[in-house]
Amino acid sequence: MDLPPVGLGTMGVDDPSVVAAALDVGYTHIDTAQIYDNEAVVGDGLAGGDLEDCVVATKLWTDSLAADAVRAGTERSLDRLGLDAVDLLYVHRPRGDYDPATTLPALERVRATGLTDGIGLSNFTLDQLRTADEYVDDIAAHQVEFHPFFRDEALLGHAQREDYPLVAYSPLAGGLVFEDPTIQAIAQRHETTPAAVAIAWVTSYDNVVTIPKASSRAHLEANLEATRLELAAGDIDAIEAIDREEELFPE
Repeated sequence: MDLPPVGLGTMGVDDPSVVAAALDVGYTHIDTAQIYDNEAVVGDGLAGGDLEDCVVATKLWTDSLAADAVRAGTERSLDRLGLDAVDLLYVHRPRGDYDPATTLPALERVRATGLTDGIGLSNFTLDQLRTADEYVDDIAAHQVEFHPFFRDEALLGHAQREDYPLVAYSPLAGGLVFEDPTIQAIAQRHETTPAAVAIAWVTSYDNVVTIPKASSRAHLEANLEATRLELAAGDIDAIEAIDREEELFPE
């Protein structure tokens, strides 16, 4: 699936005006999930917006992954979003009622009926991705935690080899990038912010896009602008050499 470098992650967003503002400033990828408990909020923000070129994504939680629950769960999400279909429908986590041999064919049936254009996976291991390949015609996207303090090279390599987007969530590491001296120094050299440096670093990888959360119009605009920042090779190497690992959402 063709995704822009920066979209909007909506975990914790409880104001539809944030989503409406994102569309207004040029976002074309809006991401939500059943477990965020805000699909209706996102739907209110989408209402009246120009969605012709916008990818709207949601994720089925673990209690909607049994074969006989996938379609009903999808329809509930669509009802909350106020949409007839979503562009991208994820398995949020491969646990709970998830069974690749039954869940993924059920998602393919949902796609065949036009309720989604693409099937995505989220928080899968490499082995789980390889198993999913047996049951999904093509992986539209894989969403994972990815930021200067945590990345999975094996998952990145799979996305690049199979040529699908790796959607990086938490690119600012829950705010930890603001405190890191290496990132601060790079930001100072470029006369920008640590947030912009982190987003530029994430999107410097082939096949990687990101969905930072933002609540104000200024931050929405700044996150889009961050992709125009060109980091030097030394900047990228310095960030990759940071001796720190912080996985915020371990499986």
